Amino acid sequence: MEVRALAANQPISPRKVRLILDRIRGLPAGEAVSVLEFLSQPSAKIVLKAVKSAVANAENNFNLNPDRLLVKRAFADEAPTLKRFRARSRGRAEPRMKRSAHIEIVVEGDEGF
Repeated sequence: MEVRALAANQPISPRKVRLILDRIRGLPAGEAVSVLEFLSQPSAKIVLKAVKSAVANAENNFNLNPDRLLVKRAFADEAPTLKRFRARSRGRAEPRMKRSAHIEIVVEGDEGF
């Protein structure tokens, strides 16, 4: 059975989040949480909350054993970008793109335990 958690509109670039998601994809959920707790990147804290949410969803909504969950899929999609500008010399403007991400974590567990 698959259970998912979605962290929408997170204020970090999807490109940076994907580097973290590549490290936890395929790991057991408990091991993924311990890996994320010791990473120093700011996006690791956001992904950690999403993984904990997916585990809690599986445990509370579907009565799955949290020790037997596996991170099956983890991906980050592009969310709306805030377009800002910075004033430059000679009356010009330089665009600043403040990107954000939708992060989805899917954990899988067996029902028969």
